[in-house]
Amino acid sequence: MKTILVDAIRTFVIKGEGIFADMYKTLEQYSNKKIILTSANDEQAEKFELHNMPYEVFTLKHDPEKEDPKYYKTMLDHFNLEAKDVIYFEHKESAVKSAQSVGINTFHYDKDKKDLIALKKFIDENL
Repeated sequence: MKTILVDAIRTFVIKGEGIFADMYKTLEQYSNKKIILTSANDEQAEKFELHNMPYEVFTLKHDPEKEDPKYYKTMLDHFNLEAKDVIYFEHKESAVKSAQSVGINTFHYDKDKKDLIALKKFIDENL
């Protein structure tokens, strides 16, 4: 069963609001494991309450950033996963390209449109 990788800040966690409730409800329709990916350091993690997430949070604290393919290689190794074992959605295009460069099936999520229908379609078609 594939793991769903979830972008944290500006996607799953909305500044000033916390967890995006409708996205959480969408994700909870799937029994798959979910992992929240971020580059947040300790201060940012505290600010966005990443210690209080419903899913495990993975960060490399900006060393490297998600725009660096090494971030995804390290994450996959950490969880003993291969790129074919995961799907990912991310709001930042440069991070999408980075994840794709290591073979991760990645969806560019538009943080402004908040199109959960398109997100659900991506998840349904790729699990």
